[in-house]
Amino acid sequence: MAYGRFGAPVKSTEVALAGCGEGVKSIVGSGVRGSLSMKSGSSFPAVRVASSSLRDSEQAAADLARQLCHDHLGTVLFFCSVEYDLASLGPALQEAFAGTRVYGCTSAGEITERGYDRGCISAIGFDSRYFAIDCALIRQLDCFTLQDAQSVIDNLLNTCRDAQLSPVKGNTFAITLLDGLSSREELVLATLNAALGTIPQFGGSAGDDERLADTHVYYDGEFHCGAATVMLVNTPLDFRVFSTHHMQPLDEKLVVTHACPESRTVYELNAEPAAEVYARSVGVPIEQLDRKVFALRPLGVRVGSNYFIRSIQRVNPDGSLTFYCAVETGIVMVGMAPGSLLDSVREQIETSERLVGAPLVTIGCDCFLRRLEAELTGQGDEVSEFLKEHKVVGFNTYGEQFNGMHINQTFTGVVIGQPEFSA
Repeated sequence: MAYGRFGAPVKSTEVALAGCGEGVKSIVGSGVRGSLSMKSGSSFPAVRVASSSLRDSEQAAADLARQLCHDHLGTVLFFCSVEYDLASLGPALQEAFAGTRVYGCTSAGEITERGYDRGCISAIGFDSRYFAIDCALIRQLDCFTLQDAQSVIDNLLNTCRDAQLSPVKGNTFAITLLDGLSSREELVLATLNAALGTIPQFGGSAGDDERLADTHVYYDGEFHCGAATVMLVNTPLDFRVFSTHHMQPLDEKLVVTHACPESRTVYELNAEPAAEVYARSVGVPIEQLDRKVFALRPLGVRVGSNYFIRSIQRVNPDGSLTFYCAVETGIVMVGMAPGSLLDSVREQIETSERLVGAPLVTIGCDCFLRRLEAELTGQGDEVSEFLKEHKVVGFNTYGEQFNGMHINQTFTGVVIGQPEFSA
């Protein structure tokens, strides 16, 4: 396929954060697209989406294959509930998609063609005529070096170049999936980001249906703990990578006076036991602190004019707090309160669609605490319907990833536009 047929590309990344009115643009190409009508899956296989709620591993894998398989299927990306027997699901997927590369991770909830979903598998199939994709497994997260990252990215780039679909520059993005309980996202993401250079990156930390016991990434027919995958996607299609959250800063400031970044534990805030200070700041007795309070009242860190969320995972017996992101001694945290959850996502996705045209698909990584908030505040159905209408497929995460950053209570993803002609 000659990539010149697609015209001037529209490629961009943008992050919208509380306290930053217009977003921070990092990579922007030029080009204009007209409005395109969505083709049906039967006549337009550039991307197909599928889901299965069948509980038997072999039946579920066969169900997904029935929905996704066609002559030009090159890669499958999936997200699954840990209600499945992963030991049998791994080889079942490999057998059902023989000859096709399959990658994925476990989730804390799925986003399917029906919107928010649970206890199922959500999957995306990429047509090899439109997407050159390669993926690498990172096993030893603790000792992942810049040299390792550069070697990984160089190998992935070579695969994309060999496909000769589109120039790498401006036409490539990366999707990262990490073990959500590894506590190594910051190290791996920062290292990968240095190797990726200007290539935009997003992703999510694998979940386990809020059990906080075992999270996995999937590669080469197996589910892996303590590991990560990085997928490089090269395409002539227009796309926009974005990240957004809806939390607004409050006046109260909390100084971290004792913390262990490696375990993501904060022992003291303002030189007092962390849980006591946090409970007092949100006006809740310490014994009533739970995931509902954490979802509605996270803390944040200001960097320049932007705020990045630091969500609390649990209260420990010693009065310390464990977070989903690393927190260091000496930083100043601020209390955060929800703005409009739906409006923040709507703004980013609709902006993306104005840039790239009618969406082929949007791959979304949505924090499980955002979904919990939507359900607690009665917005769950409305948010779910919006995701359905805008062709969002993805999963609920234990942390989100954007251009080398590990963040919480955020929605991050990529909107991919349609080709200008049918396949």
